Amino acid sequence: MMASVLTFYPQLYILLPIAFLSGSIPFGLVFTKSKGIDLRSAGSKNIGATNVLRTAGKGPALLTLLCDILKGAVPVILCNYIIASITPAEGGTALISNAKDFWGGLTGLAAVSGHIFSIFLSFKGGKGVATGLGVLAAYSPLSAGLILLIWISVAVFTKYSSLAAITAVSALPVIFAFMDFSKIKIVFGILFAVLIIFRHKENIKRLIEGKESKIGDKKGVRGKG
Repeated sequence: MMASVLTFYPQLYILLPIAFLSGSIPFGLVFTKSKGIDLRSAGSKNIGATNVLRTAGKGPALLTLLCDILKGAVPVILCNYIIASITPAEGGTALISNAKDFWGGLTGLAAVSGHIFSIFLSFKGGKGVATGLGVLAAYSPLSAGLILLIWISVAVFTKYSSLAAITAVSALPVIFAFMDFSKIKIVFGILFAVLIIFRHKENIKRLIEGKESKIGDKKGVRGKG
């Protein structure tokens, strides 16, 4: 079956660099430039919405959040649209479902990787949380809703954006196992979790040391962006 998925529609391979490029767009830098702020040297020095909120305010932060979500969602939506428009020679519904799980997951990983290793920032970037949420919203909407609920609950209770992200993404493979039970999705859930948690390694160190900044902190900001 995997061989069939890999050869299902070769044109889908083109989506991977497109998704990576989409994910690479540093919207946080774009929306703070007019305020004379360079996120790479301000606040936590990350390009995500959290650092935009700390350094530039709610308006630019909201725009950054929405665009970071969209740059993850749009490539996966496009992937699903392409797959839905194809009638496979054999395999039918099962092949279509597996193709969506496989190619959607691969496209999503490419978008998140683009945000984390932006081609426009010498392969440096953000933490991938908002872009990952966009990917999940298109890849598995119910799972995305549960992940968002976990993030909000932990963030409200602890005031740590990084801890909320780590907790939420850690639950993703388990959610896939219980909600969708697709082996392909479970594998991609693990890969998403590993990628984003790895990107939070410095935040984990600061959390352990009690030095991590909380949401809304404007002094000594070194937390997640």
